[in-house]
Amino acid sequence: MPLLHKWNINNLGRAAIWKVEEPEAFFAEQTGITSDIRNEKRRIEHLAGRFLLKHLQDDFPLHDIAPDEHEKPRLPDNEWFFSISHSFPYIAAVIDPVCEAGIDIQTPNKKIELIKHKFLSEEEQDMLQHKPALFTLAWCAKEATYKWNGRRAVEFIEELPIAYVQSEESLMIYSKLRKMPQMVFIESIVNADFTCSYVTRAQDWEIY
Repeated sequence: MPLLHKWNINNLGRAAIWKVEEPEAFFAEQTGITSDIRNEKRRIEHLAGRFLLKHLQDDFPLHDIAPDEHEKPRLPDNEWFFSISHSFPYIAAVIDPVCEAGIDIQTPNKKIELIKHKFLSEEEQDMLQHKPALFTLAWCAKEATYKWNGRRAVEFIEELPIAYVQSEESLMIYSKLRKMPQMVFIESIVNADFTCSYVTRAQDWEIY
């Protein structure tokens, strides 16, 4: 069973990373879901993400998932908050019964360094010591925060600046996406195969 990692986030949140080695039929059978996504790899990723939610919570109501006004997948009355990410062959998911959730996973990709100017300011790039691995960390951290917030049309440089880099696996994002700015705390799993970042908590944080 290619379950690579499974861990708790704070008191109630749970997350996991799965490496896809099974055929599409396995995920379709386990979830009871059919998908009309035409691209085979994208279809497998979609089914595997739903499968991982069910792996984290056996009675997770997969068939009740529907997009909200921002196209963020949700359950009615937010029975569970959740987030899914995929970078084939890896799938990451997080669920929480109380707090918003955000997770992102990324395999090594040279394109991230090429587009760093689109999601990182010059100051942020200096903060990250111009290290490609930290650019990937920053990308995942901002993506996880974006998914956690759930709002569309976000400007990563202006609205999600990096406030502080604690280590190569931990940083903070100063989110300006709500009326009251928030400090979003991000932890990551980093290895040669992927970087996976997830939101651990957030708190109101206005700079005077």
